[in-house]
Amino acid sequence: MLQRSASLGRPTAVELEVIRASLGGIVQEMQNSLFRTGFSTIIRESQDASCALLDANAAVIAQHVVLPLHIGAFPACTQAVLHAFAGDIAPGDAFLINDPYEGGSPHAPDMAVITPLFFEDTLVAFCASIAHKGDIGGPVPGSCSGQAREVFNEGLQLPPVRYQRNFLPFGDVERIIAANSRTPELVLGDIRGQLGSARLGERRLAALLEKFGLAKCVAAFDELGSIAERRMRAIIKTWKDGVFEAERYVDDDGVELSKPVCIHVRVEKTGDAIRFDFTGSADQTRGPANIRPPLVQAACAYALISLVDPNIFITSGILRAFTVETRSSSVLNPRYPAPVNTYNPTVHAVVDAIFAALGQLVPERSRADGCGSRSIILGGRGTNTGSSYVQYEIVGGGAGARSTRDGASGTTVNQSNAKIAPVEIIESEFPTRLLAFELIRDSGGAGKFRGGLGIRRKYLNLADARFSIRSTKHVIPAEGYADGLPGRTGDIRINPDEDSWKRLPSRYADYPLKAGDVFELETPGGGGYGDPLTRDPASVLADVREGYVSVEAAGRDYGVVLVAGPKGPRLDGEATQRLRAARSKAGAA
Repeated sequence: MLQRSASLGRPTAVELEVIRASLGGIVQEMQNSLFRTGFSTIIRESQDASCALLDANAAVIAQHVVLPLHIGAFPACTQAVLHAFAGDIAPGDAFLINDPYEGGSPHAPDMAVITPLFFEDTLVAFCASIAHKGDIGGPVPGSCSGQAREVFNEGLQLPPVRYQRNFLPFGDVERIIAANSRTPELVLGDIRGQLGSARLGERRLAALLEKFGLAKCVAAFDELGSIAERRMRAIIKTWKDGVFEAERYVDDDGVELSKPVCIHVRVEKTGDAIRFDFTGSADQTRGPANIRPPLVQAACAYALISLVDPNIFITSGILRAFTVETRSSSVLNPRYPAPVNTYNPTVHAVVDAIFAALGQLVPERSRADGCGSRSIILGGRGTNTGSSYVQYEIVGGGAGARSTRDGASGTTVNQSNAKIAPVEIIESEFPTRLLAFELIRDSGGAGKFRGGLGIRRKYLNLADARFSIRSTKHVIPAEGYADGLPGRTGDIRINPDEDSWKRLPSRYADYPLKAGDVFELETPGGGGYGDPLTRDPASVLADVREGYVSVEAAGRDYGVVLVAGPKGPRLDGEATQRLRAARSKAGAA
């Protein structure tokens, strides 16, 4: 492992900036390579993957942020490799790991590929990526059972294993992975794409080391981390001191459906130091709603980056700017082998709680809650090829409104930064047809600034399939902020137009769909910000004309009276003033 020394050469300010830009370019190029070589729609279309460079001590020195949680996952996975193979890492090696406990993967489908870079016979860095795999075994297609009781229900678990030595693959590893997947060609193709992006990163980083020399580059890695930490601390210091608390709830854990899961955060801010205390959160859950501490740390980092500087250069120096405390055997620090695979709704609750607490420190950056996250998974056999398929989609909803503008509609929020797969791709690759894909009117929470709208996506299933969903906010809505109203909750229904229709919980695994069945997913809207009676009536009228808000909701939620006109609804200003005055008087009483 590379030792630091005060005698190492120091880059000039210009050289430091060139090295910083070069590192950012390398991870961007790695990311582009990964997306372009992805076999599965999860990587190729939804882009559920991130790339990073780490130093010899497993600290992130650059990350292309597609999925912010990976700032905590990359160091934990790489540290696990260093621990398992200390003294036995050589040029041409490659390692795999997806174990959420021994490493830092959010859940087992998120597999890390990590390769070391040597320069002048010295281990200098690691090139890494983490990418979601469509299926790694387990009881249900997609390996994400909403009713899992332990990690053994969540598919193949890989501790740190050597994937290549001297640039040559170990075929046994690939055969084991293939034997545990319903879609082995896609999984192995995606892993090889990850390996290719890592090898590309090695070549580009080696060229940078050749250009500036080992000493200057290593010193630059350290300095970039220190700059990020100093930047974070300098802004934090300007915030008021104090203790601020907030909590949010997850609908359920997938097993105990009537029991919401509490996430509580206590933020202590003194000077340039900030501490996140989550010890008041719920005990670990029986179902797969648990998350591991690296993700809690990453959620805190994401929230602080959003408030301090969204354009900050991403390094592990950011993680040194704050501390996190969790309680053993809690939902945020579960004991092995507690299940973790539907982790994302819990992380959203963590992020929403953090923002609710930090909004008291930085009110100008406060915001309402967003829609959370969800994925739907179908598995079966294709109608054309007869081979197994796994259709995995990530679907967004409405973002929470902010203190200065409406929330975005039909988008992913917080740390869920993946894309919705295009209709054309879904229909061409899977036995599915999209009957509807639209925004849901009146789903955004009312406020001075309106929450973003959720999405309705309606499918016709063309072949027998096994259906799973992992979602949130179907019971507990996205909360508004500063008197803003909550967003509309989500829903998932089977054959919604028939008398025998069925509603599924927000987490459900292995529902048997028949050919000809229809299922309809409605995603939550974001919360509103501020008193709806203070929203500009012209903005309400525009929303009605765009189809975002109904005429009825304009009067009910915003106190805006609209009447029919020759070119559609028009504003009745006097009636609006009277209605709002009456509402305000009634509220004051």
